[in-house]
Amino acid sequence: MSLQPRTVSFVAGERNVFLHILTACNLSCAHCYINPAQHGTATLSRERLAAWIRLFADRRKKTNIIFLGGEPTMHPDLPYAIEVARDCGYTTTVDSNGYLFHDFLERVDPERLDYLSFSLDGPDPAINDPIRGPGVFAVCTENLRRAVARGFNTSIIYTVSSRNIEHLPRMVELLTELGVHRFFIQVIGLRGKSATSPTSPQQRLQVAPEHWLAVVPEVARQVAARGIDVIYPKVYLDPDEVFQCAGRVAENFFVFPNGRVYQCPLCEDYPLHSYEIRDDRLVPTGGINEARLFSLDIPEGCVMNKLLQPDTICYDDRGQPLHRISCCLLKQRITGQER
Repeated sequence: MSLQPRTVSFVAGERNVFLHILTACNLSCAHCYINPAQHGTATLSRERLAAWIRLFADRRKKTNIIFLGGEPTMHPDLPYAIEVARDCGYTTTVDSNGYLFHDFLERVDPERLDYLSFSLDGPDPAINDPIRGPGVFAVCTENLRRAVARGFNTSIIYTVSSRNIEHLPRMVELLTELGVHRFFIQVIGLRGKSATSPTSPQQRLQVAPEHWLAVVPEVARQVAARGIDVIYPKVYLDPDEVFQCAGRVAENFFVFPNGRVYQCPLCEDYPLHSYEIRDDRLVPTGGINEARLFSLDIPEGCVMNKLLQPDTICYDDRGQPLHRISCCLLKQRITGQER
């Protein structure tokens, strides 16, 4: 069977709810996208947590819910939230930094959680810990092993930046050793801390297109050859591919505990959200917001990328973009195949 990537197109009617149940975290990662000025510092109460989960539930459509923070396991009612989500018919994922507070592994039935994802940004402490914090690699990998032993479906999320892309090939052996089921490679976004990092060529966190294309697809194939599913952003469209904006063709909700609901994650540093939750109801916002910008068609592809992080786009001598940037939610997937 082929190890060529397949583009996972947006599915009509499918919905994704990225629910940030708090913004607090025990770590202070170099590329954290949480922006307290825009996202608040609140923690959802048990009652509001259940109400917001039910607000986005729709049994007529396949809906994925991803519990996020901050660090979501710092919320003592996360196991309760997982039960509410399952009862509402969601496919349910938790994204964790690996510390797994409040006896999370003991309080959650592996059969009730579809995926437990761990964030790891290097194949060893020397690479990971300068990005995520001292001692993080050891804690995360130990708890990941415990999760695998207890029967959880596990993922690792690796955020590629200029600080760690050269070490991505070394993840192949680690993923095999840990026994994870899926590997997510994601591109670093210029938001939160990343947006305020130094921008000189020597210090830029984002990776040049040619570097990404030279490294990421090949590592993805190597991981899939070990029997592990791999998902990574499309980022750069092929010349014959049609650009699609998720804001036009899909339902994606990025929900923060202050009630802001975005459709595009690139907008999260700005008050451009499409909706607000008021009195546990989803209310459209007025004025200029992200939804009014999605309709623009430009040669660069993603209009929000052009508006908010134009330095990521390269042009030829005629002023034409070398690549059209795809929606950050458009993915490539290679299904793992045992040798």
